[in-house]
Amino acid sequence: MCDVLEVSRSGYYKWCKEKTRDKDHLKRRQALLSRISWHFADNKGRYGSPKITTLLRAEGWTVSERLVGLLMRENHMRACVSKKFRVMTTDSNHNSPIAPNVLNQNFKATAPNQVWMTDITYSTPS
Repeated sequence: MCDVLEVSRSGYYKWCKEKTRDKDHLKRRQALLSRISWHFADNKGRYGSPKITTLLRAEGWTVSERLVGLLMRENHMRACVSKKFRVMTTDSNHNSPIAPNVLNQNFKATAPNQVWMTDITYSTPS
């Protein structure tokens, strides 16, 4: 058959080996994509390729962050990144009337219940 098709025997066997290798390659990619999809869904679409790569390596996969990113992009998986929480202490842009400064920094009272004060302290969650 190789003589008729004018192909060397070694070339034919190399072609057969590559054909089998391509099938193995596709099976591995399909299994990898399945695990990526599972981790992505399990973490509610919040994890991107770096964290998913770390999880896959912990499972024993030999995989690069680039490959995980490519597979995620090809399958329209994009991490939902939330903005960092920031405390808003003062809103100076309002149309409400500003309360008058009745005390004018004079905090001394001559009798009880004449002056009441408070302080609001904000702390950021850790």
